[in-house]
Amino acid sequence: MLRIVFMGTPEFSVPTLAEIIAAGHDVVAVYAQPPRPAGRGMAETKSPVQRFAEASGIPVFTPKSLKSPAALAEFSGHGADVAVVIAYGLLLPQAVLDVPRLGCYNMHASLLPRWRGAAPIQRAIMAGDTATAAMVMRMEAGLDTGPVCLSERVDIGADMTSGELHAQLSSRGAELIVRALAALERGSLVATPQPSDGVTYAAKIEKAEAHIDFARPCGDVHNHIRGLSPFPGAWFEAVVDGKTERLKVLRAAVAAGGGIAGTVLDDQMTIACASGAIRPILIQRAGKKAMPVADALRGLPIEAGLRLA
Repeated sequence: MLRIVFMGTPEFSVPTLAEIIAAGHDVVAVYAQPPRPAGRGMAETKSPVQRFAEASGIPVFTPKSLKSPAALAEFSGHGADVAVVIAYGLLLPQAVLDVPRLGCYNMHASLLPRWRGAAPIQRAIMAGDTATAAMVMRMEAGLDTGPVCLSERVDIGADMTSGELHAQLSSRGAELIVRALAALERGSLVATPQPSDGVTYAAKIEKAEAHIDFARPCGDVHNHIRGLSPFPGAWFEAVVDGKTERLKVLRAAVAAGGGIAGTVLDDQMTIACASGAIRPILIQRAGKKAMPVADALRGLPIEAGLRLA
């Protein structure tokens, strides 16, 4: 049994924390990002990891930074053998990385060194990658540069969305971390340096990137849509009843056809791209739930010939 400090924030991290607890390890502390304003009322909301940890009776710490002497002393006081970091949201200074006697380990959702950084799942799909991985690495001060200990390849289906891939990697990563901890406890965990070539960076998704550019080939547009589904959701704008309305496309398919990019081609909302076309399958109007295009079109006068922005 290992004394573990777990560090994570979003729902993606929760299955790993649950698996570590179920494996019988002693999680002595959980670190998560501080509660943030959320929802229409902008009430302070605890993260999924904080809620799960508190429900499990584990002390939770939510510092805004780990760089102060006080934060380092607090972290050191847990007497952890190892720290497990999954989508925590803060970089760990070298002084923190040096505290656990067996090191700090991270599960990263990419085929390292491809897609180091904040948004590896979305970037892999947006780039049209056909595979990714859950990888456990021993952490260094650099951004996702540490040596890899365990890896499990995951195929990316042609129509898979980031939400679907997110769920797969969250589950696979949880299992992989538990295997890594068992090997670490036995003294048999081997870490292999990442190759120096093939490095790419998965920058955070910016709001402006969600705008669909139909002046790109249909395959690129399709990857863009599925890479941003369900969040933040790729969108276009259409003039509906004299008003500009923003529509998110959460699922789409590549379709036959062509024309001026951004033009609606038929009564199924097929949209011309630079080459080929895209047919939205699931869309979301502002303030409404996602719905199949056929249902949305009953109250949405988007007809053939309309130019979209």
